[in-house]
Order: sequence, then structure tokens, then C-alpha cells
Amino acid sequence: MIIDLHIHTSTGSDGALPVEEVLREAKKRKIGFLSITDHDSLDAQEKASALAQELGITYVTGIELNITFQPPQNKTGSLDFLGYGFNIKNPALKDKLRVMRTHREWRAREILERVNAEFTREGIPLLTDGDMQRIRETVDGAFGRPHIAGYLVKKSIVRSLQEAFDKYLVKCDVPKYPLTLPEASELIRNAGGILVLAHPNDPHGTSLVSMSRDVTEQGKIITGNMLEHIDGIECWHARHESLTAAFFQELADRHGLKITGGSDCHQKPVVMGTVDVPHAVAEQF
Repeated sequence: MIIDLHIHTSTGSDGALPVEEVLREAKKRKIGFLSITDHDSLDAQEKASALAQELGITYVTGIELNITFQPPQNKTGSLDFLGYGFNIKNPALKDKLRVMRTHREWRAREILERVNAEFTREGIPLLTDGDMQRIRETVDGAFGRPHIAGYLVKKSIVRSLQEAFDKYLVKCDVPKYPLTLPEASELIRNAGGILVLAHPNDPHGTSLVSMSRDVTEQGKIITGNMLEHIDGIECWHARHESLTAAFFQELADRHGLKITGGSDCHQKPVVMGTVDVPHAVAEQF
């Protein structure tokens, strides 16, 4: 059975395809066990669950939460955690996500103000409220920097999404909603789910690499600061090498944690189902 427990949609966050197309593509690729894990959003969950049942795909509810993480004697970092198997109608979880969505809107406006300050220095026409509205119209799910980057490409201010980030969006960033690991753990567990550390060694993503590039040191950060709050580790990921996956699997086994895996597919390009996740992952659920 092909397993993919880390997929994004345009329905809920920054994927390129709506949930209906993602599920149809998953069926074509013979994915038998799947989770949609949109950023800070449950918008795709109900439809994903219903469609998966129609298509004969085993489905587990999912979400990806961004955490503000500060271990002792280390700098504050941003990490992603995956929630699985929770009740999507849990009131506390829904309320918190509503607050986080409001913060995303505020953050987007603040980023645009900072981008405009850069434009002023460079003599580029400023972005207006009309531009903000047109960016918002491209957002199906959670509003984030990728939507602003896409708009800058569309306006021919930059040539690519990467250039948008390199030239403006890294420099002009505003902190995300300050959700802590204990808060996230309580939210997901009280909703009946489990919390899993996402892609701990992703060199190009939100990961422990920002604190240390050495997997042994990353393991020490996990065991020294996370064990009481997490239930698992995402060992298999599109940007994890086999030795990395083996290291985190061994760490998880040693501490009684679940092991998960997925492609982190945003359909840019479509890579869902391409990470070799062992069947033992599905058996845990």
C-alpha cells in the first residue's frame, strides 16, 4: 500500500490543487492511506474524508501547525508539527485556528507595508489596497507569503517565486502567530489526536536545521525538549535522505514514539505518493 500523510491543497492552504483534484490524483497513484495536512486550516478536512471514503482510500484527519520554539540555551526557532486523527469539530481547536487566521491577515498587511518601504527606496510603484484585494482573491485557504510572492511575479516585479523571497519576503517578514509547543500539543491531544514533529532535518524548510545541521544534535533537541509534548516524528520526507530517516526511526522507537512519513506535496510539481513510506506506519493508526 502506498502511504502519504503529508499533502497540501489550495482548499486549505498553499497547495496548487483543490481537495477534489488531490483525491482524484491520489486514487490514480494508488495511494491507499492518506492525510491532507493544510497549514493551520481544517477547510479541506470534511470533503477530503468524504471523497476518500467514496474512492476507497483510508483517510486520517490532518493539519500542519507552525510553532514558535525556544529550547533552553538555543535561539528561538520556527518548527512545523503535524496533527493527526483529531476531531475536526473540536471547539477549542476551531477557535484557536480562527484567531490564527485573523493574525495571518494582519501579518500579510504588515509584510506588504514593509515591501512598500523597499519599493519606495527602489522607485517602484507601491502596492495599494486594490493590490491587497487582488492577492486575497487568489487565496483559497490560509493566507501566506507564497500568495504575495505569486502576485509579485504576476506584476513582473520579480521573475520567480524564489526571487520574490530572496529580494523581499525574507527581509520583510513578520513573525507568525506565536503558538507554543505545549499549546499545540494540548489542542491536538484534547481533540483526540496525536502531534508529530514534521520534517526535522529538511534543509530547505522549517526544521531543526535552523538550530543545528547535525542530526545527532537535532536528536538531543528533541529528547531534551519535546518528548512530553509529541507523539511521533515524521521520519520519511521528500527531503530526508535514507540515513536521516533511519536515524529518526531509531530515535522514535527508543522513546516509544510513532513514526510517520509523506511527500509534503504542494502539487508544484505533483509528487504525492513518491516517498517510500513503510506499511508499519499505517498499522500504527
